[in-house]
Amino acid sequence: MTALPPERTGLKKAVPAAGDTRARYRRILRFAGWNLAVTWWFELFLPRIGLRRIADRTRSRRMRRFAQKFHVLAVDLGGLMIKVGQFMSSRLDVLPPEITKELEGLQDEVPPVPFPAIRELAERELGVSLSRVFESVDERPVAAASLGQAHRARLAPLAAEDTGLDAVVLKVQRPGIDAIIDVDLAALRRVGGWLSHVHLVSDRVDMPALVEEFAATSLEEIDYLHEAHSSERFAADFAGDARVSVPAVVWERTTRRVLTLEDVTAIKITDDVALRAAGIDPAEVAPVFAAVMFDQLFTNGFFHADPHPGNIFVTPVAVPEGSDARPWKLTFIDFGMMGHVPANTRSGLRKMLIAAASRDGKGLVDAVRDVGVLLPNAETTELEQAMTQLFARFGGMGFAELRDVDPREFRDFGNQFSEVVRTLPFQLPENFLLIIRAMSLTSGVCSALDPSFNLWDSVEPYAQQLIRDERGNVVQDVAKQALETAAITARLPKRLDNLTTRFENGTLAVTSPAIERRIGRLERMARRVVSAVLFGALLIAGAVLHGSDAAFGTVLMIVSVIPLLHALLAGRFGPRG
Repeated sequence: MTALPPERTGLKKAVPAAGDTRARYRRILRFAGWNLAVTWWFELFLPRIGLRRIADRTRSRRMRRFAQKFHVLAVDLGGLMIKVGQFMSSRLDVLPPEITKELEGLQDEVPPVPFPAIRELAERELGVSLSRVFESVDERPVAAASLGQAHRARLAPLAAEDTGLDAVVLKVQRPGIDAIIDVDLAALRRVGGWLSHVHLVSDRVDMPALVEEFAATSLEEIDYLHEAHSSERFAADFAGDARVSVPAVVWERTTRRVLTLEDVTAIKITDDVALRAAGIDPAEVAPVFAAVMFDQLFTNGFFHADPHPGNIFVTPVAVPEGSDARPWKLTFIDFGMMGHVPANTRSGLRKMLIAAASRDGKGLVDAVRDVGVLLPNAETTELEQAMTQLFARFGGMGFAELRDVDPREFRDFGNQFSEVVRTLPFQLPENFLLIIRAMSLTSGVCSALDPSFNLWDSVEPYAQQLIRDERGNVVQDVAKQALETAAITARLPKRLDNLTTRFENGTLAVTSPAIERRIGRLERMARRVVSAVLFGALLIAGAVLHGSDAAFGTVLMIVSVIPLLHALLAGRFGPRG
């Protein structure tokens, strides 16, 4: 949930009403359908007819215009469209800067709901007047988000005595948000279905599964009981850790749509002026924050998936004079979006971290395969070479150093290996988008705290600790490999005998997936050439006959469109090799 600046906490602009749900649904689909059609025209059709230069020349302007229009759509509709925009703004790795830069401001553009509507929903949920359970409630929201907003409050004396808390934050769901989310998810499922039929997308990601993952996360985020339990689990993971604190939950004043938490407001993690005024060096905060996020991802397997600056405070703490203890701690809030890392994925992520720290290109590719991002049958030799060169040139550089590298060098490197990456069968495992989001936001916060922050300085010691932790399993791994080798050796004589028999009988067959793919591509190309010739023959025949028999000539020219479409689209939407 994003904190509002002072000038935005008034009630000048009311939240847009949900309106006609059908109109909302149609508006989202019209936007998606039009932009998919534009993308198909410029990125697929024009290059096929030799006009790739037009697509390349207009791409930057088209991307910027798309982002601007989506920005307007998201702010106008609210709901999950804001979440989609926030996710897109964090995908610096795959989306062009024209899109990410335009959408990064979506964090701060959610208008607040007028307090009377908030009061009505809260009292209906709690079953009692707010004046009876709270001594006071500030009608100005301290934070607003696309799904809910928060107000500062003080507990009534008896409740304060029972809980040991006085100042609290009352977080209330936006009225009508359930219906809005249902409509948005229905529209996103339809768009995901469209994208699943486009090979450029379906070869990389299972879009329907991705939408369902987004849906599950969104439905969890509006269930404040789920958020309260996540908060307590997160607190348990860091119990006794002086680096981290979590607000206490007031369960007596918490329901599915209302959440009451201890008020832990402190210094926003990226507020450089306030940090220095409190005697805290922002450059010292960055590595601690990175290490805490590493612990969540690689050790606990339960992580905060929305660690943007509005959700993390730096809280000064009193320490004894002369003590080496840190005089501040990190306070996390808003546990609506949490991620889970399965044990096998966590193991692969740890291998990725170790390989990155040791500049091991082959090890990194193997780890990517273990995580499930690469399919097991992917041919990765060229990718391994690319990663080795990447580490040799850019490995160990900090953000400030990377900014000094000639952009043409990045472009040349990208052009050299883009075809390699594009042909590999990538996929996104379950929950992986949340991992990418968490790490992207972590990187952004650290670089904001310290422009010269070098992520390698945090990765390498952490990776060394992981290596030391893994050594305890070396004996088990060696024993397991010995057993597997023994089993293979035991089966080898029988398999050799079967192979010899098949060779003598003439039933031995050798297959090469690469050759089969090339043959498949040649067959499809031949079919498209035939279609192109047929198109030309029908078109010319129709033009010739049009003078003597206008009706028949027109029919032939219309029918010629069918082989034309096959010639243009069969390679894109036809069967894959």
